Amino acid sequence: MARIHINLNDYAITVALRRVVLLVACVAGMPLASLGAPAHAIAMYGEPGLPQGFSHLPYANPEAPGGGVIRLAEPGTFDSLKPWVLKGNPVWAVGTHVVETLMFRSIDEPFTLYGLLAESVETDPDRTWVEFTLRPQARFSDGTPVTVEDVMWSFETLGTTGHPRYHGAWKKVARMEQTGPRSVRLTFAVADRELPLLMGLRPILKKAQWQGQDFGASGLEPPIGSGPYVVEHVDAGRSITFRRDPDYWGNDLPVNRGLNNLDVIRYDYFGDTAAMFEAFKAGDVTLWRELNGARWAGEYNFPAVTDGRVVKDEIPHRRPSGIMGLVMNSRAPVFADWRVRQAMIEAFNFRFINRTLTGGTDPRITSYFSNSPLAMQPGPATGRVAELLAPSAADLPPGTIEGYALPEGAERSLDRKGIRAAMALLEQAGWTVRDGRLANAAGEPFRFEILLNQSGSAMRSGSEVQKIVDIYLEALKPLGITPRVTLLDSAQYVQRTNSFAFDMTWYERGLSLSPGNEQALYWGSASATEPGSKNWMGLQSPAVDAMIEAMVNATSAEDHAAAVQALDRILTAGRHVIPVSFSPVSRIAHAANLHHPARLPAYGDWPGFMPETWWADPPR
Repeated sequence: MARIHINLNDYAITVALRRVVLLVACVAGMPLASLGAPAHAIAMYGEPGLPQGFSHLPYANPEAPGGGVIRLAEPGTFDSLKPWVLKGNPVWAVGTHVVETLMFRSIDEPFTLYGLLAESVETDPDRTWVEFTLRPQARFSDGTPVTVEDVMWSFETLGTTGHPRYHGAWKKVARMEQTGPRSVRLTFAVADRELPLLMGLRPILKKAQWQGQDFGASGLEPPIGSGPYVVEHVDAGRSITFRRDPDYWGNDLPVNRGLNNLDVIRYDYFGDTAAMFEAFKAGDVTLWRELNGARWAGEYNFPAVTDGRVVKDEIPHRRPSGIMGLVMNSRAPVFADWRVRQAMIEAFNFRFINRTLTGGTDPRITSYFSNSPLAMQPGPATGRVAELLAPSAADLPPGTIEGYALPEGAERSLDRKGIRAAMALLEQAGWTVRDGRLANAAGEPFRFEILLNQSGSAMRSGSEVQKIVDIYLEALKPLGITPRVTLLDSAQYVQRTNSFAFDMTWYERGLSLSPGNEQALYWGSASATEPGSKNWMGLQSPAVDAMIEAMVNATSAEDHAAAVQALDRILTAGRHVIPVSFSPVSRIAHAANLHHPARLPAYGDWPGFMPETWWADPPR
């Protein structure tokens, strides 16, 4: 009894002290978020854009009618409903529609989260800990409450046996403890100001469903989630249907008003994008993202468009271009030398390829964060960017500090200037043409494999990537290089890329306006040896690691931008990817009965926009 009495007194003293601090803060005009008070939202810098008690997200239509069906197409196949583990080829949409996180990411603000499963979030000014308090009404689709036990089990399980993308943040957690009936606190072992946000975005799974199983194994058991949809039907490898949960606990939350309007979301899987497009033209798919600007401009004259059943929409955005193109695996000895990688870039005649395949309508990706304020600036590094790069100057790729630009290319298929530059670089690296074949001083030929997914990718069809590679193969012949091209189905391709068993392959990484810890998974040194990571190029650079650390510990938007610009310089000058074009707009053709809000988010067509904000006309 004495121990209980002392704890209660301590608690009372703590509450009293907090009231005094809050009173002083109010008088001084200080923001409560800076004091660690429970809040409805959290931002990396400054204050959230929407105040406590906001009615709905600015890019959602709270008057949108409910009902209707949307049918979407995906390339390839699937063999798992667990997108949180490394094994298998999962349905990524399960994590979007069925399972929720503690916090909700606004796609109208670069670095802000609002409460979803959590009614409040609390952290200290230095972000050394974070505490989440669950909403009392939060429920799984089977009616059982979402508990702190579910939260803690999800954090630990994902961080230890889940996909490697969860492991890095979990290693930075020193302690996790339940602090109340509905609250959990995580204390961090290292300085990393983004960690409270990262933990707020971890999927929360139902412990009772998975406990006792091999969580790391793939499987087709439908997860029991707390989200707005449930898995209604699965045709393994071919289709999956989600139906809106009529008893969804979170319908009236401000972050959900105007979202999740459609009754049914169905994904059909196809062998290639050509079959997907034909299904769209026939009406079996009701929305299509067109990735080819020339086809968008000249080939949308099929009956469904001309008679008004399909309409065309262009959704602008202000997000970075990301990186897309052919990545060179520096784990392979043939691509370990930056001069060889630059030679491969010189031989890639982007101007001719872009004009031939897309009509030259889209601009080239000039750096990983191009098309945004986070992009490296032309010319030499200056100011804070130069200061960040200076300690690593001796180890940086040439052009990082001085400035780096991609070759211009030529209008004709044979870029003589590019071929001459490539040959000179290869000779510097010890490769010369002998009897029409490029070889080193020991007579060993310059050989590598280009690995391709026959189903294509999220941003390029399999046939388009194949055409790009075919043109590139012709350009390499004058250099005495004849790569081997290997075409695999989706499952085999995922297995090979997860284990980095390739020399060159197609690479896509979408990047946000809020880059942080995920950059370590993309190109941090530790991820280079972590199976399933996104560091396909095998980059191991202390300078990259230092820039990522500077990003996640920046205390202002200006310092964060400088760190990202410095990182952008290192990545671009590293010559790991042969970049192609990107589109500053999303081109979406869709059934005329489908609509989206007129007010568009800063990210444009980004996860969280379609199908979440869309709705269908009520049936006549």
